[in-house]
Amino acid sequence: MATSDERRALVVRGGWDGHVPVEATDRFIPFLRDNGFQVKTSETLDVYADQAAMADLDLIVQCWSMGSATDAEIDGLIGAVRSGTGFAGWHGGIVDAFRLSTRYLQMTGGQFAEHPGGFVDYEVEVVPERAGHPIVAGLPAKWSLHTEQYWMLTDPLSDVLATTRFRATEATDWRADVVVPAVWTRQWGQGKIFISTVGHKLDDLDHPDVRTLTERGLLWAAR
Repeated sequence: MATSDERRALVVRGGWDGHVPVEATDRFIPFLRDNGFQVKTSETLDVYADQAAMADLDLIVQCWSMGSATDAEIDGLIGAVRSGTGFAGWHGGIVDAFRLSTRYLQMTGGQFAEHPGGFVDYEVEVVPERAGHPIVAGLPAKWSLHTEQYWMLTDPLSDVLATTRFRATEATDWRADVVVPAVWTRQWGQGKIFISTVGHKLDDLDHPDVRTLTERGLLWAAR
Protein backbone atom coordinates (compact mmCIF):
# COMPACT_ATOMS: atom_id res chain seq x y z
CA MET A 1 0.00 0.00 0.00
CA ALA A 2 1.15 3.52 -0.79
CA THR A 3 1.56 5.84 2.17
CA SER A 4 -0.40 9.08 2.28
CA ASP A 5 2.54 11.07 0.92
CA GLU A 6 3.39 8.62 -1.88
CA ARG A 7 2.04 8.64 -5.40
CA ARG A 8 1.45 5.43 -7.32
CA ALA A 9 3.14 4.66 -10.62
CA LEU A 10 2.56 1.63 -12.82
CA VAL A 11 5.23 0.66 -15.37
CA VAL A 12 3.85 -1.53 -18.16
CA ARG A 13 6.57 -3.08 -20.30
CA GLY A 14 6.76 -5.71 -22.99
CA GLY A 15 5.99 -6.17 -26.66
CA TRP A 16 8.83 -6.20 -29.19
CA ASP A 17 12.11 -7.14 -27.50
CA GLY A 18 14.18 -4.88 -29.76
CA HIS A 19 13.24 -1.89 -27.62
CA VAL A 20 14.55 -3.66 -24.51
CA PRO A 21 11.49 -2.68 -22.45
CA VAL A 22 12.70 -4.05 -19.12
CA GLU A 23 16.18 -2.56 -19.31
CA ALA A 24 14.85 0.76 -20.62
CA THR A 25 12.22 1.23 -17.94
CA ASP A 26 14.64 0.07 -15.23
CA ARG A 27 16.60 3.23 -15.97
CA PHE A 28 13.74 5.37 -14.67
CA ILE A 29 12.23 3.34 -11.83
CA PRO A 30 14.84 4.51 -9.27
CA PHE A 31 14.19 8.10 -10.36
CA LEU A 32 10.46 7.69 -9.77
CA ARG A 33 11.05 6.15 -6.35
CA ASP A 34 13.42 8.96 -5.43
CA ASN A 35 10.61 11.37 -6.33
CA GLY A 36 8.08 9.84 -4.00
CA PHE A 37 6.38 7.21 -6.13
CA GLN A 38 5.50 3.69 -5.12
CA VAL A 39 6.29 1.81 -8.34
CA LYS A 40 4.77 -1.44 -9.55
CA THR A 41 5.61 -3.16 -12.82
CA SER A 42 3.59 -5.35 -15.14
CA GLU A 43 4.93 -7.38 -18.02
CA THR A 44 1.46 -8.22 -19.32
CA LEU A 45 -1.33 -5.97 -20.57
CA ASP A 46 -3.87 -7.74 -18.36
CA VAL A 47 -3.30 -5.08 -15.74
CA TYR A 48 -5.09 -2.49 -17.88
CA ALA A 49 -8.32 -4.48 -17.52
CA ASP A 50 -7.88 -4.94 -13.76
CA GLN A 51 -10.02 -2.26 -12.11
CA ALA A 52 -8.44 -2.73 -8.71
CA ALA A 53 -4.90 -2.41 -10.07
CA MET A 54 -5.80 0.68 -12.12
CA ALA A 55 -7.68 2.51 -9.39
CA ASP A 56 -6.13 5.74 -8.15
CA LEU A 57 -2.92 5.52 -10.16
CA ASP A 58 -1.05 8.78 -10.54
CA LEU A 59 1.14 7.75 -13.48
CA ILE A 60 1.38 5.00 -16.09
CA VAL A 61 4.72 4.62 -17.87
CA GLN A 62 4.32 2.40 -20.91
CA CYS A 63 7.07 0.75 -22.92
CA TRP A 64 5.16 -1.74 -25.08
CA SER A 65 6.07 -1.73 -28.75
CA MET A 66 3.77 -3.17 -31.40
CA GLY A 67 1.50 -5.95 -30.20
CA SER A 68 -2.24 -5.76 -29.67
CA ALA A 69 -4.52 -5.04 -26.74
CA THR A 70 -8.04 -6.23 -26.07
CA ASP A 71 -11.00 -3.88 -25.94
CA ALA A 72 -11.15 -4.34 -22.17
CA GLU A 73 -7.47 -3.42 -21.82
CA ILE A 74 -7.85 -0.32 -23.97
CA ASP A 75 -11.00 0.63 -22.05
CA GLY A 76 -9.12 0.37 -18.76
CA LEU A 77 -6.16 2.42 -19.95
CA ILE A 78 -8.19 5.18 -21.56
CA GLY A 79 -10.56 5.27 -18.60
CA ALA A 80 -7.68 5.76 -16.20
CA VAL A 81 -6.20 8.61 -18.24
CA ARG A 82 -9.61 10.22 -18.67
CA SER A 83 -9.99 10.17 -14.90
CA GLY A 84 -6.67 11.92 -14.30
CA THR A 85 -3.90 9.31 -14.39
CA GLY A 86 -0.84 10.57 -16.22
CA PHE A 87 0.41 8.59 -19.21
CA ALA A 88 4.00 8.79 -20.45
CA GLY A 89 6.55 6.99 -22.56
CA TRP A 90 9.07 7.16 -25.35
CA HIS A 91 9.71 5.90 -28.85
CA GLY A 92 7.89 2.80 -30.09
CA GLY A 93 6.86 1.90 -26.56
CA ILE A 94 4.14 4.54 -26.75
CA VAL A 95 3.79 5.68 -30.40
CA ASP A 96 4.12 2.30 -32.09
CA ALA A 97 1.86 0.34 -29.76
CA PHE A 98 -1.48 -1.28 -30.55
CA ARG A 99 -1.55 -0.19 -34.19
CA LEU A 100 -5.07 -1.55 -34.71
CA SER A 101 -6.60 0.31 -31.78
CA THR A 102 -7.94 3.54 -33.24
CA ARG A 103 -9.04 4.79 -29.81
CA TYR A 104 -5.51 4.40 -28.46
CA LEU A 105 -4.10 6.27 -31.46
CA GLN A 106 -6.63 9.04 -30.93
CA MET A 107 -5.63 9.41 -27.29
CA THR A 108 -1.89 9.56 -27.94
CA GLY A 109 -2.24 11.77 -31.00
CA GLY A 110 0.57 10.23 -33.01
CA GLN A 111 1.53 7.06 -34.84
CA PHE A 112 4.99 6.01 -36.01
CA ALA A 113 5.11 5.67 -39.80
CA GLU A 114 8.78 5.03 -40.66
CA HIS A 115 12.39 5.70 -39.72
CA PRO A 116 14.01 6.34 -43.12
CA GLY A 117 17.59 5.15 -43.33
CA GLY A 118 17.59 3.29 -40.03
CA PHE A 119 20.20 4.78 -37.72
CA VAL A 120 20.98 8.28 -38.97
CA ASP A 121 22.46 11.55 -37.73
CA TYR A 122 19.70 14.05 -37.01
CA GLU A 123 18.71 16.90 -34.74
CA VAL A 124 15.91 17.49 -32.27
CA GLU A 125 15.03 21.18 -31.99
CA VAL A 126 13.03 22.80 -29.20
CA VAL A 127 10.12 24.85 -30.53
CA PRO A 128 11.23 28.42 -29.72
CA GLU A 129 7.80 29.50 -28.50
CA ARG A 130 7.71 26.57 -26.07
CA ALA A 131 11.28 26.90 -24.73
CA GLY A 132 9.95 28.01 -21.36
CA HIS A 133 7.86 24.88 -20.81
CA PRO A 134 9.10 23.06 -17.68
CA ILE A 135 9.92 19.90 -19.64
CA VAL A 136 12.37 21.64 -21.98
CA ALA A 137 13.33 24.80 -20.08
CA GLY A 138 17.11 25.22 -19.98
CA LEU A 139 17.82 22.43 -22.45
CA PRO A 140 19.87 23.26 -25.55
CA ALA A 141 17.87 24.76 -28.42
CA LYS A 142 18.83 21.69 -30.44
CA TRP A 143 20.81 18.55 -29.91
CA SER A 144 22.24 15.90 -32.22
CA LEU A 145 21.59 12.18 -32.11
CA HIS A 146 22.59 9.09 -34.07
CA THR A 147 19.67 6.71 -33.86
CA GLU A 148 16.25 6.12 -35.40
CA GLN A 149 14.52 9.32 -36.48
CA TYR A 150 10.77 8.80 -36.23
CA TRP A 151 8.55 10.07 -39.04
CA MET A 152 5.28 10.61 -37.19
CA LEU A 153 1.66 10.95 -38.28
CA THR A 154 0.12 13.40 -35.80
CA ASP A 155 -2.84 15.70 -35.19
CA PRO A 156 -2.88 19.37 -34.12
CA LEU A 157 -4.36 18.85 -30.64
CA SER A 158 -0.97 18.29 -29.00
CA ASP A 159 1.36 20.88 -27.51
CA VAL A 160 4.53 20.25 -29.51
CA LEU A 161 7.68 21.00 -27.52
CA ALA A 162 10.32 19.80 -29.98
CA THR A 163 10.49 18.81 -33.63
CA THR A 164 12.79 17.03 -36.04
CA ARG A 165 13.37 17.75 -39.73
CA PHE A 166 13.59 15.19 -42.53
CA ARG A 167 15.64 16.83 -45.25
CA ALA A 168 14.80 16.26 -48.88
CA THR A 169 17.60 15.30 -51.26
CA GLU A 170 17.80 13.90 -54.76
CA ALA A 171 17.86 10.44 -53.16
CA THR A 172 14.67 10.80 -51.08
CA ASP A 173 11.15 10.04 -52.20
CA TRP A 174 9.88 13.24 -50.54
CA ARG A 175 10.62 16.38 -52.51
CA ALA A 176 10.56 18.98 -49.71
CA ASP A 177 11.77 19.04 -46.12
CA VAL A 178 9.28 17.57 -43.64
CA VAL A 179 9.15 18.76 -40.00
CA VAL A 180 7.37 16.45 -37.56
CA PRO A 181 6.83 16.50 -33.78
CA ALA A 182 9.52 14.76 -31.74
CA VAL A 183 8.26 15.62 -28.23
CA TRP A 184 4.76 16.64 -27.23
CA THR A 185 2.27 16.79 -24.41
CA ARG A 186 -1.45 16.29 -24.55
CA GLN A 187 -4.51 16.53 -22.32
CA TRP A 188 -7.01 13.67 -22.49
CA GLY A 189 -9.96 14.05 -20.18
CA GLN A 190 -8.42 14.93 -16.83
CA GLY A 191 -5.14 13.16 -17.61
CA LYS A 192 -1.89 14.55 -18.97
CA ILE A 193 0.19 12.73 -21.58
CA PHE A 194 3.93 13.06 -22.30
CA ILE A 195 5.48 11.55 -25.41
CA SER A 196 9.05 11.58 -26.70
CA THR A 197 9.97 9.80 -29.92
CA VAL A 198 13.61 9.37 -28.83
CA GLY A 199 14.72 6.14 -27.21
CA HIS A 200 15.31 3.22 -29.57
CA LYS A 201 18.37 2.05 -27.66
CA LEU A 202 19.67 2.44 -24.14
CA ASP A 203 22.40 4.85 -25.25
CA ASP A 204 19.67 7.20 -26.49
CA LEU A 205 18.03 7.27 -23.07
CA ASP A 206 21.42 7.89 -21.44
CA HIS A 207 22.05 11.00 -23.55
CA PRO A 208 22.06 13.76 -20.90
CA ASP A 209 19.48 15.96 -22.63
CA VAL A 210 17.22 13.01 -23.45
CA ARG A 211 17.49 11.73 -19.90
CA THR A 212 16.57 15.12 -18.45
CA LEU A 213 13.72 15.55 -20.93
CA THR A 214 12.30 12.11 -20.17
CA GLU A 215 12.54 12.42 -16.40
CA ARG A 216 10.87 15.82 -16.49
CA GLY A 217 8.16 14.46 -18.75
CA LEU A 218 7.33 11.64 -16.35
CA LEU A 219 6.96 14.04 -13.46
CA TRP A 220 4.97 16.54 -15.53
CA ALA A 221 2.45 13.93 -16.67
CA ALA A 222 1.83 12.51 -13.20
CA ARG A 223 -1.34 13.47 -11.39
